[in-house]
Amino acid sequence: MSGYVYIVGAGPGDPKLLTIRGLECIQLADVILYDRLVNKELLAHAKENTEFIYCGKEPGKHKLIQEEIHRILIEQANLGRKVVRLKGGDPFVFGRGAEEAAILREANIPFEIVPGITAGIAAPAYAGIPVTHRDYGASYAIVTGHGRAEKGEDFLNWSALAQIDTIAFYMSIGNIAHITKSLTEFGKSGTTPVAVIEWGTTEKQRTITGTLSTIAEDIQQHRISNPSMILVGDVVRVREQIAWFTEKEQELC
Repeated sequence: MSGYVYIVGAGPGDPKLLTIRGLECIQLADVILYDRLVNKELLAHAKENTEFIYCGKEPGKHKLIQEEIHRILIEQANLGRKVVRLKGGDPFVFGRGAEEAAILREANIPFEIVPGITAGIAAPAYAGIPVTHRDYGASYAIVTGHGRAEKGEDFLNWSALAQIDTIAFYMSIGNIAHITKSLTEFGKSGTTPVAVIEWGTTEKQRTITGTLSTIAEDIQQHRISNPSMILVGDVVRVREQIAWFTEKEQELC
């Protein structure tokens, strides 16, 4: 008899930001497939005999390729087990959750999607930056910024993006020079404020701020690395008024 799969968003890093439904799924799981950015503290809520399978992905270092994850989900569910696919953030925000759900549907395996808090909202909030504000920004976009035009991977409409008030770039630290160049070429001012939040919502959180014209150098100077969220827009100015979270280090610029 087929088991059941729960595709669960684990939230942005702080384990207390897991949803109640997400916690329930972890507690009933027979097996949990978890990603690299999932806070390991969440696994402590599983029952005693739960099996854990690490599916972490780093640039050039994939523990399990996506097709293998699909195979394991189907295999474990067909054993009649309750399977939790635990993903950082939200499973439908650059999490490949839709691909996994489609594979399960093809295999006639029942599943549930459990949304999670995505880093593009939570990390700025912990840095004291609202992603919308009636005085600074009425439009907001979330973007994966790792594609490069010279490699034929850049499918972003930079002309349209440059008109958005606030833009959150995921997975983009290594491509910051291309991002800043593209936005300014299509009309964003080089003085537009930018914040970079490293390890957002965790005890390791660190935020630097700059502008489109300076942030690439700022990132290099302060040795910011992934996981980091890049936020572009005038809402970054609000951080000066409402920053509240005690960070690993004081603001560096």
